[in-house]
Amino acid sequence: VFIAQSRASGSHRDVEDEELTRIFVMIPKSYTEEDLREKFKMYGDIEYCSIIKNKTTGESKGLGYVRYLKPSQAARAIEECDRSYRAILAEPKNKSPESFEHDYYSSNTRQEPRGNTLPFCGQPEFCSFEKNESRIQESVSKRLSVLSRLPFIQEQLFALFDLVPGLEYCDVQRDPHTNSGYAVIQYSTAASAIYAKYKLHGFEYPPGNRLTVIFLDDGSDSSE
Repeated sequence: VFIAQSRASGSHRDVEDEELTRIFVMIPKSYTEEDLREKFKMYGDIEYCSIIKNKTTGESKGLGYVRYLKPSQAARAIEECDRSYRAILAEPKNKSPESFEHDYYSSNTRQEPRGNTLPFCGQPEFCSFEKNESRIQESVSKRLSVLSRLPFIQEQLFALFDLVPGLEYCDVQRDPHTNSGYAVIQYSTAASAIYAKYKLHGFEYPPGNRLTVIFLDDGSDSSE
């Protein structure tokens, strides 16, 4: 995995220091910094670990940072660590930790997806969808259609949509007359499909190429 940066991002060294070597993880509240280091040292050389604590009580919030010496080590940790840690690249230090924690948890707030951070909830039930929300007016189903200006690679698209639990299949279809991408995605529940559409419609994958995600009729009763 390589994360590209725009030329406006500053020097390569600054970019590495600020954006590509720190990861943000969800951990058991019983973890100490030594526990955190022990779990993540297998992926590379760790510069430091820190656990976010409640300023009043001093208790762990169940969140922590791990900073590696190299971006490749941070990328490996995100790719290979247990899914329960929900590891993502940390925001630069110029963004307050409280703000980043809020973004990490508040999946109910619609925001523009960013190229290098996608804070998925581990389970769809963590993210509530109010019945009276106006955004869910279309007929929903467990099946999604994904469109793109660029052709899809089966394994990459599967890996992207598999971040949402319950993926049953990903079928990439090719049109010999155009260079566009088209795929059909199906989840085990409508809740997973709703969450995948909510997170990935408009997401740039690869960067600069926006995905269009819409519901496909799967023959089920959408009123459920």
